[in-house]
Amino acid sequence: MQAKNFILSGIVILALGAAAAQAQQTPEQAPPIKGVYLLTDYPALSVQPGVSSTVPLRLHNYGLPPERLTLSVEGVPQGWTATILGGGQPVAAAMPATGKDVSLSLRLDVPEGAKSGTTNLTVHAKGASQSVALPIAVSLAKDLPARLSIKPQLPVLRGSPRSSFDFQFTIRNDSGRNLLVSLAAQAPQNFGTTFTEAYGSQELSSVPIEAGQSKDVKLAVRPPARVGAGEYPVAVTVSSEGARAGTKVTMEVAGQPTLRLAGRDGVVSARAEAGNQTSIPIVIANEGTAAAQAIELSGTAPSGWTVEFEPKEIARIEPGQRAEAQVLLTPSPKSLAGDYMTTLRASSRGESVSSDFRIAVSTSTYWGIAGAGIIGIALLIMVGAIARFGRR
Repeated sequence: MQAKNFILSGIVILALGAAAAQAQQTPEQAPPIKGVYLLTDYPALSVQPGVSSTVPLRLHNYGLPPERLTLSVEGVPQGWTATILGGGQPVAAAMPATGKDVSLSLRLDVPEGAKSGTTNLTVHAKGASQSVALPIAVSLAKDLPARLSIKPQLPVLRGSPRSSFDFQFTIRNDSGRNLLVSLAAQAPQNFGTTFTEAYGSQELSSVPIEAGQSKDVKLAVRPPARVGAGEYPVAVTVSSEGARAGTKVTMEVAGQPTLRLAGRDGVVSARAEAGNQTSIPIVIANEGTAAAQAIELSGTAPSGWTVEFEPKEIARIEPGQRAEAQVLLTPSPKSLAGDYMTTLRASSRGESVSSDFRIAVSTSTYWGIAGAGIIGIALLIMVGAIARFGRR
């Protein structure tokens, strides 16, 4: 019997210990918050006389039915203007939904002649069953000097002479007032520069930036068509009311071949005879900044013509150099005498050029004599026929 009681006592002690341990592990749940709260991240701040300042506010409803709350500001000194804004416009009341908040802001316009010191304002939100107040201490600060900073997102871009180098910049106004910031860029000679909105095409020479805010702009730099390969720096400067900031970005321009195709001495015309092969010399020049490799020659001619090249492919042409090839052109034997257009092309790994050649085609003298003979025979037959049948 004693053993049985001992076992039961042990079980009870273990059960109580487990319950106590579980009670220690389970944290007490805090009672849910209910009520309306008017909040701000900056309940005490400094503003400058003669400058508009904005204080962000939040009106939050924790677990209560929606209710219309009238908004007002108390303690506004004479000459000051205090306006509560919602959605960017003045509002006199707000109604946050259950578990939601409404974003508001308090705009303060302080005259330039305001006396220094601290002013205590109170923002009220009053309803039929709820009322809340938010005290805000406003001190008048001295006019701080303007301060700007500029930072490129990508300070180095690489491309070809045909590329447009688009640099993105973030300009920040660390001043206590709004600024109109002028934009300037100094690029190498013959390089084009244009400032635009970061996500638009409107060209800019200046941009407004609110106090403590930043703005993104884009600088497009266009190199001249025949720029040499190399690195080209661009200096970017922003300035406003004595404040100035600058940064540098770099364009890495890769060399690129530029082909030109014409006849010898620049001639783009030739003469050929119908049915016979004619050799026409052509010159392929590289006026670019990189070597042209594996230049393939091709052509388009009228129907029935043949166009061949000797050589068909040129291995390499260095910048500023040229190479010569022969076009083996055979007009159709049925071609009539006259002028025809033939297009010749040279292509090298993405770089292509074409040129139209005027080909003056003449017919063979043999065929001319044969044609005259045929015409003569026809005339004799016609005369004989007239003479014979005319007597009847």
